[in-house]
Parts: sequence; C-alpha cells; structure tokens
Amino acid sequence: MERKKSEYDTIFLVARKPDLRSRQEDILSPTDLKQMREGLSRLSIEAVRHAYQTAYARCRMVNDRVPSARSMQELVQAWKQLWTWRH
Repeated sequence: MERKKSEYDTIFLVARKPDLRSRQEDILSPTDLKQMREGLSRLSIEAVRHAYQTAYARCRMVNDRVPSARSMQELVQAWKQLWTWRH
C-alpha cells in the first residue's frame, strides 16, 4: 500500500526551522567588528555621520521587513563612534 501525502506532511514542511547557516554569513564576527571600529575611528566626523545615516536607512522597517543583523551591527558601531566624539 502506497502512502499518500497528507495535509499534515505539508504543514510540517512549511513549519520547519529556517536554515541558520545562511544567516551566519550576515553576522559580523568580533574580528570584523573590531576592524570596523578601527576604520570608523580613522574617518572624519562627516564621513562617520554619513555611514550612520546610511546604516540607519538600511535599518528602517519597511513593509514589516526586519533589518539584517549585519545592518544593525553597522548602525551600532557608527553610533558608538559618534558617541565617543560627542564633546
């Protein structure tokens, strides 16, 4: 007797966890973050402001699209650099 695909089989396939390996590539490593911090610290304040504004635009939620972890990390690093120069 041959088994037929049931509705349960279809739901189970849809409900599986997403493959997180592809998302790992979108997360900056601690080494990458350190290199970004060092690079931002060498830029002018105008260039860091531009980097912040660019990252901020990428992090906007448009049509329920959640920003990537990498975009959020870039925004935070630019914000941290601007915060150190606030005085």
